[in-house]
Amino acid sequence: MSLKLYNTKTGQKQKFTPISPDNVTMYLCGPTVYNLAHIGNARPAVVFDVLYRLLKHHFPKVTYVRNITDIDDKINKSALEQGVNIKKYSEKYAKIYNHDIEQLGVLPPDIEPYATAHIPEIIAMIKGLIEKGHAYEAEGHVLFAVDSYENYGRLSNRNLEDMIAGARVEVAPYKKHPADFVLWKPSDEQLPGWGSPWGRGRPGWHIECSAMCKSHLGDTIDIHCGGRDLVFPHHENEAAQSCCANETESFANYWVHNGMINMGNQKMSKSLGNILLIQDVAAQYKGEVIRWLILSAQYRQSVDWSDDSIHKAKKTIDRIYAVLRDNVDVQATVQSSNIPQPVIEALNDDLNTPVAFAEINKIAKLLAKAETIEEKTKFKSALLSTGELLGFFQQEVESWFKSDDIDKDKIEALIAMRDDARANKDWAKSDEIRDELLAMNVVLEDSGKGTRWSVKS
Repeated sequence: MSLKLYNTKTGQKQKFTPISPDNVTMYLCGPTVYNLAHIGNARPAVVFDVLYRLLKHHFPKVTYVRNITDIDDKINKSALEQGVNIKKYSEKYAKIYNHDIEQLGVLPPDIEPYATAHIPEIIAMIKGLIEKGHAYEAEGHVLFAVDSYENYGRLSNRNLEDMIAGARVEVAPYKKHPADFVLWKPSDEQLPGWGSPWGRGRPGWHIECSAMCKSHLGDTIDIHCGGRDLVFPHHENEAAQSCCANETESFANYWVHNGMINMGNQKMSKSLGNILLIQDVAAQYKGEVIRWLILSAQYRQSVDWSDDSIHKAKKTIDRIYAVLRDNVDVQATVQSSNIPQPVIEALNDDLNTPVAFAEINKIAKLLAKAETIEEKTKFKSALLSTGELLGFFQQEVESWFKSDDIDKDKIEALIAMRDDARANKDWAKSDEIRDELLAMNVVLEDSGKGTRWSVKS
C-alpha cells in the first residue's frame, strides 16, 4: 500500500508522489517564540515528526525544514513590556521550545531557519513581487495585491468576499483592497528594523515562511504542514505570494493540516484561559505518555485532553513497558524490516495512528504470552522497531518505572527490610513497610524475579 495523505488543497486523500523520490521536501510552520509553548503547539511538532519518520522509512532522503519566527509584533510587544532585548528574548523562548518538544520524542528537523537570518531573501522576494505587479508600496508599507492572483482563496476554498467577512482583516486607508496583506512594515527606533528600498522596517509574518521555504527547499515543495488554524490567512497568503514570486503553478503539492486539542468540551485557547503548558505537563508525565495521548486520535481529528485521557495513556505505556521489563533479557533487533506490515499500512493510510496503536497493543500481548525464545525475540524486535518508527519505548525499562524526585536508596532499603520480614514470616512488619512505601506513592510488585517497584501517578 502506497502512502496516502489528505490534501487540503484538493479536499481528499491522495497517493503521495514526490517531485523527486531521491529527496522528499517538507516544511512545517514552526513557533513564533514570544512565550512558553503549550500542548497545542506540541501537536503539529509531534504529528509531523511521525510523518517525517515515515517518509524516511520510505525514501532515501527527506529534507525537513521547521522554521523559527523570531521577528513578530507579539515578540516585540512582550519584550518591550518586560524591558528586555528582543533578540535575546526570542532566542530564550526558541531554546525552551526545542527543549520542550525534545522531551516528547520529537526529532530535530534537518534545517531550522530563523526569520531574521533571511532578511536579504525576504527583501529580494518582495522586490520581485513589486516588479511583477503583485505588490505595491504605500506609506512605508509594502502590500500584496490579492486581486493580482486569480487563484487566491483556492487553498481555503473560500471566495474573497467570504474571507473578508469571516476573518480579522486589517483595513487601513493605504490598502487598495481590504484583503491586501502586509509584506513589509516600517519600524520606529524602539523596534527591530533593517534597511530596505522602502525604508527601515521589518517583514510581515507570511513572507517570512515563503522566503525561508524557497531558500532551503526550492520554488515548489512536496509537503507543507501546519495546524488547521493556519489554512487562512497564513497558508493562503504563503501560497499566493510564493506562486507569484516564483512564477509557479504550485507552491506545495500537498498541504497537510492537523486538528486542534480540546480541553474537556472546549477548544484550548488563551481567550478561554485553558492553556496547558508543555513544561507543566512534562513535570507530571513522561514525554512518551504525552506523545501517546497526542497521537491517540487521527491527526486531522481533535484530541480530547483530560485527566482521564492522560491517565489512560500512562496506563497503556506502563503496561507495555512492563512487558518489556519481563523480557529484558531477550535479545532484539531494531530495524525497519521487523516492523509488522499492518503498522505500515495504518500509517500509510493518512497517518492512522489509532490503528497503529491497536497493532502495538497486539504485539505487546503476543510478547507477554510468548513461551519460546524464538517467539519472544520476534515479538520484542517487532515492538521495539515499531516503537522507534513512532517515537516510543526509547527508555531503559527499569528507569521508566522510577522517578528522579524520590529517594531511590531509601526505597531500596525499605524493600530489603520487607524482603527480610517476609523471609522471617513477619507479615505484620512486611505490611507495615508496604504501607510506608505506598504513602510515598511507591507501588510494589512481587514476582518470581524479585520485588519490583514503580511510582504511582
